[in-house]
Amino acid sequence: MPQIQESTAEKITSIRLPSKAYAALAASEKLVPWNFTRRYPRPNDVLIEIKYCGVCHTDLHFVRNDFGMSTFPLVPGHEIVGIVKEVGEKVTKHKVGDTVGIGCLVDSCRECENCKQDLEQYCLEGATFTYFTPDKHGDGIIHGGYSNQIVCDEDYILKVADHLPLENVAPLLCAGITTYSPLRRWNVRKGQKVAVVGLGGLGHMGVKFAVAMGAEVTVLSTSPSKKADAEKLGAHKFVVTKDEEQVKTVQHYFDFILNTLAADHDSNFYLAMLKTMGTMVCVGLPHSPAVIPAANLIFHGKSLAGSLIGGIAETQEMLDFCAEHNITSDIELIDIKDIDKAYERMEKSDVKYRFVIDIATLG
Repeated sequence: MPQIQESTAEKITSIRLPSKAYAALAASEKLVPWNFTRRYPRPNDVLIEIKYCGVCHTDLHFVRNDFGMSTFPLVPGHEIVGIVKEVGEKVTKHKVGDTVGIGCLVDSCRECENCKQDLEQYCLEGATFTYFTPDKHGDGIIHGGYSNQIVCDEDYILKVADHLPLENVAPLLCAGITTYSPLRRWNVRKGQKVAVVGLGGLGHMGVKFAVAMGAEVTVLSTSPSKKADAEKLGAHKFVVTKDEEQVKTVQHYFDFILNTLAADHDSNFYLAMLKTMGTMVCVGLPHSPAVIPAANLIFHGKSLAGSLIGGIAETQEMLDFCAEHNITSDIELIDIKDIDKAYERMEKSDVKYRFVIDIATLG
């Protein structure tokens, strides 16, 4: 098995790997070809040739610096799948030729209470995300998956089944785990009534997972035109939330609501659809804060919660679940030169349901 040989510490810190990407050079600028270097793999690192990278709405937020924390130049992309090209001499979990994935995390402190409970995404020292955050070992700002290759510690790399189409697997590394994690945490199962709010990149995965877990699944949407798609995805019911009569039929109806909306909305509207002791979990990030009277929760013991992706172990569990149930994302494969057009279409919800970049088009 080919391995990267560690000759000296000086070699590891001085040698750089020439890499190609598309990057935003400043906030809100169009992405352009950009050459840069990645670190030479450390003994526990794996070098991955990226094959496909999903396009997440978070990428657009960071390109625009909507959260005020972007660093430029910025190479987005945290839905990465590819092939292992080289491994460090201490690597035991992966070998050359393996099909693997990288999601939103590439490191964490590993020592805090959350990390020790496989909740690296909530690392108390601050998780290292796949782009825009500094490398914990002094290698500068980390760049993401709109690139031909990436280097990552073996502990943050996921195993991907060979029988699933790799391009359709890529969005599972973010959209997949973002929706799978809350469904698992709240033990969604057969006999329960589950609603998925919004039928986009996140929502379509939530429907697939909840159906596979045995729940009765209803899609709540403002768009009547999405009913046929919801049914194709396996949803049992569809409610147009602009139709008062349809909304009346689902008051106090659901055990669990997965709210994927990123647009501003009234959470109380959906809380009214929960049964006593029901839970709504939010995975979208609206700009405006929610205003929720305590009475809307207290008098029926309802819960409102949030969820952020998942830890490494749970993400691997999700990928294994997908392999067992033949679940992947519905995608549109694009050339990387069309990324800005994809962003424009994504804002208009003009994609079913996730763009994925063919990294071979990087040239």
